[in-house]
Formats: sequence, C-alpha cells, structure tokens
Amino acid sequence: MSSAIIVVVVFIVFALALLLTKRGVLKPRIRRLPGVDAIDEFVGRATELGRPVHFTLGIGAVSNPQSIAGLAIAKYIAKKCAEYNTPFLFTFADYTIQIVAPDLLKEAYIEAGKPDDYKIENVRWLTDRQFAYATGVMGLILREKVAANFILGYFAAESLIISEAGFRTGAAQVAGTTNSYQIPFFVTTCDYTLISEELFTAGAYISKEPIQIGTIAAQDYVRLIALFLMTAGSILFYLGIKALEIWLRS
Repeated sequence: MSSAIIVVVVFIVFALALLLTKRGVLKPRIRRLPGVDAIDEFVGRATELGRPVHFTLGIGAVSNPQSIAGLAIAKYIAKKCAEYNTPFLFTFADYTIQIVAPDLLKEAYIEAGKPDDYKIENVRWLTDRQFAYATGVMGLILREKVAANFILGYFAAESLIISEAGFRTGAAQVAGTTNSYQIPFFVTTCDYTLISEELFTAGAYISKEPIQIGTIAAQDYVRLIALFLMTAGSILFYLGIKALEIWLRS
C-alpha cells in the first residue's frame, strides 16, 4: 500500500512539474556546469588550430535517455562548428540513431545560416559491434587529428579506448554518461566529465526544451519531498522512543 502511495505522489509531482513548465508558470533555473561552459572554448580552440571537432554518442539506441540528451548537445556543438566554419564529425554505434541524427544536425547548420556547409558523410554509423565501433572511433580521431572530442551518451567498456585516443592526439575532451562504472576512465583522461545525471542537466540546459527542464525540476522536487519525509520520520521516531522511555520509568 505504501509503495502505491509513493508511486502516485511521484507521478503527481512529475505531471505537475511538466505541465507548469510547459505553460511557462514554472521556470526552473538550471545551474551551468564547467563541462558545459567549456564547450564553446573547446570548439574555438579547434577553430584556431584548423582541426575538426568530433562528437560520439556511444552505443545507446535513439530511445535511450542518454542518447536523447547527447543529441541535444550534439546539435548545439554542430551549430557552433557551422558558425566558426569548423569541420564537425559525428559517430555512433546504434543504427536507430540514423533515423534522427542527420536531420537534426542539418537543422543545426540551417539555424546557423550555413546549410551548404552540412556534409552528410560526416555523420557516420560505424557498426553496432561494441569494440569494432570503439576501434573505428579511435582510428577516426587519430587520422583526423581531432582537436576537440566530445564523448557524451551511453558508454560501456569502450569508453577508455575512445577517451585514450583523444588524449593521445592532445584533444580537449568533455565526456559524460550515467554509467557510473565508466566515470573513473573519463575522469582520468578527459578535461571535464559530466557525472551521471549531469548529462541530462546539460542536455536540458542547452536544448531549452520545457519537457526536459520540467523533468529535471521534478526529480529535485521528489528528492526534497523524500528528504523532508525522512527527516520528519526520524524526528517522530526519536520522540516516540523518548516518550516510551518516560512511560516505562513512570
């Protein structure tokens, strides 16, 4: 019964947060992250060096929340590259990404006012084999001498292979994933790492999508409610024990 009540409360909080955010009544403020602030700097550095920017989304499908957040960030970076006339390379492993990625990145170039600079051949599905994909990304990074490498999405054991390749070329790197067991590899090889849900926060901040922003806000509200209930429960439990001790002594 208690589990059902918790589920209902969480559902109501999420529904209200999404509805109010979409209507503009609720305007949550998302704190910028150092890794997000570094994006423009790293794209600018690649422009100065005359070398390409690379973004890889990992092995997640298009339905994966990490892929959705990563695509929002990729569109922003592609737009910046278009504005600076910097080559932008985009790689991924799951073929379902091909459904949305080409049009999404083309839209970024159109928004930048440079639709003719968009090159479909720079949006590359390598393979759905995990380590073959990692090897393909590594080869691309080394051949193209990538100056800025963004590793944002769903990653597993291939994470260190990709980030190590960027490290070897001297690329400035920003990585992020919710797979906590891959975070140490990113921390040791990348300049900035978005840890777990920071990836979703960055995607929401950049995309400005009300649904994404409302989801981030709802998660925080649920945490606050849970913290309040745990604190209140602890206090009541303590007072209950004290009252019992007094009653027993009397």
